[in-house]
Amino acid sequence: MELTRSFLHRLPKTDLHIHLDGSLRPETVVDIAKKKNVPLPTYEVEELRSYLTVDNKVDSLPKYLEKFDITCSVMQDYESLKRVAFELAEDNANENVRYVEVRYSPILHQKKGMQLESIVDAVLEGLKEAERHFNIRTGVIICGIRSIDPDTSLRLAELTVKYKRKGVVAFDLAGAEYNYPAKDHVRAFYLVRNNNINATLHAGEAFGPESIHQAIHYCGAHRIGHGTRLIEDLDLLEYIRDHRIPLEVCLTSNVQTKTVESLEKHPFRFYLEKNMRVCLCTDNTLVSGVTITDEYLNAVNAFNLTYPQVAKTILNGFKSVFLPFDEKVDIYTKAKAELLTHVKF
Repeated sequence: MELTRSFLHRLPKTDLHIHLDGSLRPETVVDIAKKKNVPLPTYEVEELRSYLTVDNKVDSLPKYLEKFDITCSVMQDYESLKRVAFELAEDNANENVRYVEVRYSPILHQKKGMQLESIVDAVLEGLKEAERHFNIRTGVIICGIRSIDPDTSLRLAELTVKYKRKGVVAFDLAGAEYNYPAKDHVRAFYLVRNNNINATLHAGEAFGPESIHQAIHYCGAHRIGHGTRLIEDLDLLEYIRDHRIPLEVCLTSNVQTKTVESLEKHPFRFYLEKNMRVCLCTDNTLVSGVTITDEYLNAVNAFNLTYPQVAKTILNGFKSVFLPFDEKVDIYTKAKAELLTHVKF
């Protein structure tokens, strides 16, 4: 079987690690900026796309994150946030993503004085509108930020609790890892877990496996964002495998942030062959310049994947969604049946 881009595009997929503020359409950035008088480096759409997509133009995660200053500048009012959320879901539906979990930090959208609740409401409204138009389900993950005061993470955890069963499905900790340990934010994760809410953390992206250790053992993560450097601690790897803790793998961004030297040196295939619960995600469709179909094609080409391996990775995503069990079984079963129409595995 030839695993072409068009074939991979047709398959049902998830994206469980995608940032709202890193996945805008550049034409939308330009349009909002013109309407709201927001300064941009350029108002030419393709020039802006090139400016915001990092390719190999950064040498670290902090440099990668600088792009978000521009995208966040046009996400400071209700209608703009609603529009961006709707378009993200639409773009994912066009890639045959059946379930997407959109993450962002509401505190980054308060430059014009919006209340945190209004920020969440805007994104949820945009996503729910997209669900009515397209074959996709959505969830929101609210992010704390490592480099910001842990009291702020606690406020965002309280916001997560407030929106439990209202569209928010989990709490995350994002941002630069070095010098900003997850354990500093343990109160936020205690609050979330004490209210029976899911937790995922960015860990092992720009810092070693000790970052993953803190995410699991201090913060109680149910999933790990990236986990690229887990391969450096095989004992911890076995623990995560044994407990079926999923890894949200973002191949392209890991290369772009110099977390790995090249796609071929990414530990994804090792994780897959160790039967770890790895799923593929985009991280940021604009900043990284990828779609979820691109990520599957990259994996096929770099690691010579077979269709059963592709299908297994896809199903790992459906197994890892932050949905109630019965709903998870339903969405997983439908995806598996669709995958089986192509070939037995």
